[in-house]
This record gives sequence, C-alpha cells and structure tokens, in this order.
Amino acid sequence: MNTPVIELRGVSRRYDGGPPALDEVSLDITAGESVAVLGPSGSGKSTMLNLMAGLDRPSGGTVTVDGVRVDTLSEAGAARYRRARIGMVFQFFHLLEDLDVTDNVMLPARLSGMSRTAARHRAAELLDALGVSRHARAHPGRLSGGERQRVAVARALMNRPALLLADEPTGALDTASGEDVRKLLNELHDEGQTIVLVTHDDALAESCATRTVRLRDGRIDSDTAAEPVR
Repeated sequence: MNTPVIELRGVSRRYDGGPPALDEVSLDITAGESVAVLGPSGSGKSTMLNLMAGLDRPSGGTVTVDGVRVDTLSEAGAARYRRARIGMVFQFFHLLEDLDVTDNVMLPARLSGMSRTAARHRAAELLDALGVSRHARAHPGRLSGGERQRVAVARALMNRPALLLADEPTGALDTASGEDVRKLLNELHDEGQTIVLVTHDDALAESCATRTVRLRDGRIDSDTAAEPVR
C-alpha cells in the first residue's frame, strides 16, 4: 500500500470565532494522484490548500505532507518546507516584474542554496520542456497569460517538489490559454507528479483529475475516483 504524500487528520480551521472554514476534515492523497478539490465559495477549498502549503495553521488536527508535520513548523521552518517539498501555482501568476523569466524560475533554487550555474541549467531545462524557452530573457509583462502561467509552473517545479498545489490555475486565462494549462497539468501528471488542484471549473477537474473531492461548509461532501476525460 502506498504511503500517503498528504495526510489530514481531523483538521479544523476557525477564524475569529466564526463558523469553521474546515471542520474535522480527514484526507489521504498518495503519490502520483491528481486530485481536484471543488466546492462553492466559502466551502474551505483555499483554506485546505493553505494548510497543506504551511501558509496557515489548523485550529485542530494534524497536517502531514511528505513525512513533515506541517502544523508544527515555525515560520522559518514552513518557508524551508515550501522551498524543498512544495510547488505552488496561483491564479494571478505572482511573477516578479523586475526579473526576467529565467531569474523568476531560478528564484526558489537560489533561495535553497543551489549554485547560480546549476540553477540556470535547471531553469533552461524547464523552460524548454514547457515550451517557453524563447522568452528566457523577456520580462513577464511582455508575455501572454498562458505563457506567464507556464513560467509560473516552471518556477513551481524548480526544486523538484513532492507536491504541486494549483489554486485556480486557469481562472485568469482566456479559453485557449486555459486549454494549454490543462494539457500541461495532464503532462505533469503523466510524468508522475502529485497534484492537488483547487478549482471552480468542473470541466478542468474532469479533464485533469484522477479523483475529485467536493467540499461543502468546511466538510468533505464527496470523494470519488475518476478517469480523466481528455
């Protein structure tokens, strides 16, 4: 039996004494799965992702990712954990406009102590694999939305993370660019990357996910295996 990459055990998160954003959630995700997390606004999707990433702490329960008890980490420890084990892709890219594409992609490796030469070589490999090597010296503002998202994915993969977290990765893209990102997520999954995808888009989930977890009012409403429709 595969050891889970992600283990949530009785995880709750409350803010300012209000109703729980997550309420006693338990979930296992194993290596190589592509899991879509869906649900209406306020259902707890982004809260779950932030807890997996160590960007937030649970009010109760435990969060373990790739053997690390994320809920017990200090701020500095959580930053080191994200650099070493997590790749994150966001709706609005979060690329640094004053750095060119190569330097944006290299940034996680440089923060982790990789030499500039090795980081540049790894960045070049990723940009080539993701089809944006021709933009290596351009600044993000000169790229299309789809190209910027590919650069963001390259940056997320820079340190060979155990887990790729994607938060509405097509939400800011036009239809054609969104289709490019969908294909890219499928290619990464085919290569063995473990992915957790938060989305409002049922079609994206159906085309990318081997499993769909639906949240409602902070609880898991359904958890079903699926065969991606590509």
